[in-house]
Amino acid sequence: MWGGAARSLWRPSVDGTVGGRLRALADWTDAADLADAALDVYGDGLVEVLEERIAAELGMPAAVFFPTGTMAQQVALRCWAGRTGSPVVALHPLAHPEVHEGGALEAVSGLRTVHPTDAPRLPTADEVRDHPEPFGTLMLELPLRDAGFVLPTWEELTATVDAARERDAVVHFDGARLWECPTHFGRPLAEIAGLADSVYVSFYKSLDGMSGAALAGPEELVAEARVWLHRYGGRVFQQYPVALAALRGLDTELPRLPSYVAHARVVAGALREALAEEGGPGWFRIHPEVPHTHQFQVWLPYEPDVLTAAALALTERTGTCLFRRWSAPGAGGPPGTAFTEVTVAAAGTEWTAEDVRKAVRDFLALVAR
Repeated sequence: MWGGAARSLWRPSVDGTVGGRLRALADWTDAADLADAALDVYGDGLVEVLEERIAAELGMPAAVFFPTGTMAQQVALRCWAGRTGSPVVALHPLAHPEVHEGGALEAVSGLRTVHPTDAPRLPTADEVRDHPEPFGTLMLELPLRDAGFVLPTWEELTATVDAARERDAVVHFDGARLWECPTHFGRPLAEIAGLADSVYVSFYKSLDGMSGAALAGPEELVAEARVWLHRYGGRVFQQYPVALAALRGLDTELPRLPSYVAHARVVAGALREALAEEGGPGWFRIHPEVPHTHQFQVWLPYEPDVLTAAALALTERTGTCLFRRWSAPGAGGPPGTAFTEVTVAAAGTEWTAEDVRKAVRDFLALVAR
């Protein structure tokens, strides 16, 4: 239903059909003069082209392609543990390895995690500096998705990195969505990535690719990561469709991300105005109030199923997809509330503030009370 909506704030890569996606990729391949490129075999050819492009975009000496981000970060943190002599990784309890990877860091890689903070934000310099346990690697997820796609200020980030260095720890960025961060930080991508010793980036989140990820960092680390890539079963025979989709994302989506971030702030403001008109300023939450990236959360005091049903009904009746699925808060969260993640991408830039306000009014009229 959502994929077939006439109007949507976001059209993710899972929307559409196989034929449509393949035709669009083939059309871009022709336009990019890559139709006659040689097919890859076990990571050469187009995969090498992609790796060189990633290293250049991030200002890193080298990069290696991985089929999944989970594998890329497992390998990165494992390599750093061997080099620092410490199996302990400091990270946020809402970071991806803690919430979405089934305990793989410990079960697969033999690593142990500690948490400098459990506040819904990245750790501060003091929290890193004063953490009572030693650790070899500090992992920072930029932005911290499960806390609301939040980022620190540039000064806070650099201070936190410096604090880790004071403890002789290396710094790894979970940069699945790092592509979106330059607008908030007011710094180019390579300068942001350059704060860390290594960076992982995803190709299917911000860049609308099919799948895949890359790990970038020093040449010696990347060389070792290739060994573990093979050991983890990630040395896939051919990956040219995924590599092409990633290259397309770098060419077409990456330059547009600043405009998505800017328009997300327009959308968030219009949502706030329309929701406040309905029940006053205290009954809902836009988080962050001014989005740090082109993604943010909306919280409402209803059960998730009620709001998901209203979101579907709105699309079915009007052809407009404002919200998608709603979820309950995690353990310890307030009962009777739900949140959804809002993403503003190419399709969303066509929405005016009034379009958003009208869609909110129509949505609320469908919420079962």
